[in-house]
Amino acid sequence: MKDQAAAQQPEEESLSELLQIRRDKLTRLCDAGHDPFQVTACPRDHYAQEIRDHFEELENQDVCIAGRVISWRDMGKASFMDVHDKTGRMQVYMKIDQIGEDVYAEMKDCWDLGDIISVKGFVFRTRRGEISVHAKEVALLSKSLLPLPEKFHGLKDTDLRYRQRYLDMIVNPEVKETFVRRSRIISEIRHYLDGQDFLEVETPVLHSIAGGAAARPFVTHHNTLDIDMYLRIALELHLKRLIVGGFDKVYEIGRVFRNEGMDTRHNPEFTLLELYQAYTDYNGMMNLTEDMIRTVARKVLGSAVVRYGDLEIDLEKPFERISMVDAVKRYAGVDFSAVETLEQARALADAHHVEYERRHGKGDILNLFFEAFVEEKLIQPTFVMNHPVEISPLAKRKKDDPAYTERFELFIVGREHANAFSELNDPIDQRERFEKQAALKAAGDEEACDVDEDFLTALEYGMPPTGGLGIGIDRLVMLLTDSAAIRDVLLFPTMKPLGN
Repeated sequence: MKDQAAAQQPEEESLSELLQIRRDKLTRLCDAGHDPFQVTACPRDHYAQEIRDHFEELENQDVCIAGRVISWRDMGKASFMDVHDKTGRMQVYMKIDQIGEDVYAEMKDCWDLGDIISVKGFVFRTRRGEISVHAKEVALLSKSLLPLPEKFHGLKDTDLRYRQRYLDMIVNPEVKETFVRRSRIISEIRHYLDGQDFLEVETPVLHSIAGGAAARPFVTHHNTLDIDMYLRIALELHLKRLIVGGFDKVYEIGRVFRNEGMDTRHNPEFTLLELYQAYTDYNGMMNLTEDMIRTVARKVLGSAVVRYGDLEIDLEKPFERISMVDAVKRYAGVDFSAVETLEQARALADAHHVEYERRHGKGDILNLFFEAFVEEKLIQPTFVMNHPVEISPLAKRKKDDPAYTERFELFIVGREHANAFSELNDPIDQRERFEKQAALKAAGDEEACDVDEDFLTALEYGMPPTGGLGIGIDRLVMLLTDSAAIRDVLLFPTMKPLGN
């Protein structure tokens, strides 16, 4: 430990010296009346990619660009700089007799990598064939007081990349492309749903009752009302109130919050799409889900055949549809259609080393078999249908088998990407299921929901047959950007504070 501390000390002293040097440069600039932080605007009229794309039109024409200096090659009375803007890199050529001796001297004395500058000059191609801007005027717009990570090693510390996403995007420009694509995915989802005559709405983030999903909520307190409130874990119950109120098609894309574990697929806050359509069922939701995901992939990627790691995911072909019972039979060799009692289900679980709790019913054990033997094998898009009623408190029962519900989940690359129901609109049945959930919560199940009396009142006024769908936007973005972890598609993922 002493050797490690001794090794770190020179590095810290060296960094401290670099920081002081940059601040000294800022002081000299300010003393000369050139405080970069007082600059309020820049007449930028072109971006790097635009200049490359339209070089033939812009050659020898004057342009003004702006961006961050990410490399600098000093050749005495001339310099080459690489300036990065939101579209990429542009090389800038600066000569002392073009921009002036005083400006050139100040540039060499007081500018650093990481500084943000503007360049006015004409477009040309160097003898080596690189499209560049020949500077006539340059200006320092903002001083970088901290050095960027060393060029050839970049920023590879994953924890630091997530904590300082701004630095991650400066040093690793490809990261920015992931978030540009994320924005386009969400935009295309909106475009698709708007084209299907859905209405986008906003519902409360603060709830007086935790409901709409099986999840542990975050609890906060409202001082004026002097009541505890919950950050929403789902969008469902308020959106279905709107169906009762007369809207036929509604959707919301918003943040939800679940006070649960964190891993490569879970963040405490995430973006959820939920939509509800009157006068349809879960079959209609399957058709919509498949068409929407396929359409969004085509629009954003140009193809519905997606590369994810070493896998090729074909969103173009019809998605497979299979019941949960049949999926467990196929992959685990266990036929739950022949299981009549809870004791039989427990015996099968014991025989296959599937752990369960005493509170679990037959349907819960079926779901545990599915999680243990099936999920990870569903690589190509697969709708798993007809979930047991024990794990589906808001879904309508199947007419021909009331132990199961009209519900599906969409699995791709072994992960759930969507969850949908034929929505339960029977207020009597809904109350019974809420009360069972409340009993589980009273017994210590922190993921069980409460009885929502206002929602039950809404159902008693009558809700038409309705299909509902939820899609985790972050997981869909992971799929369409070939990202292995949810933190790679969140600009600012939840992190434990340093020092805690």
